[in-house]
Amino acid sequence: MSRCETLADTPGLPKSAEGDPVFAEPWQAQAFAMTVRLHEQGVFSWAEWAEALSREVHQPGRAVDGADYFDCWVTALSSLLSERGVASEAEQTALSDRWARAAEATPHGKPILLGNAG
Repeated sequence: MSRCETLADTPGLPKSAEGDPVFAEPWQAQAFAMTVRLHEQGVFSWAEWAEALSREVHQPGRAVDGADYFDCWVTALSSLLSERGVASEAEQTALSDRWARAAEATPHGKPILLGNAG
């Protein structure tokens, strides 16, 4: 079994009738892909990922219907990146803020470029 197949078997991951991951928004697929790649590069083990995701999914106040599953996913990934020294919470927040400014400065229909953050 490949590492990707292991990640695709994550409990709670929305799947199609064929068993493939289903993403409601492009950012969800991107978060999934980043997680797969970081796992493949050895940034964290499968057990570490499962523990981090489980910790987030089981936090009080989470959506009973799983609607916030990928929010949990991103929070778990962010925590692991910070714990492993890949990117601190401050670095992640600063980059997120730059992307938000770039998005606001980008005309509708044009690609968002980080350079537009100003």
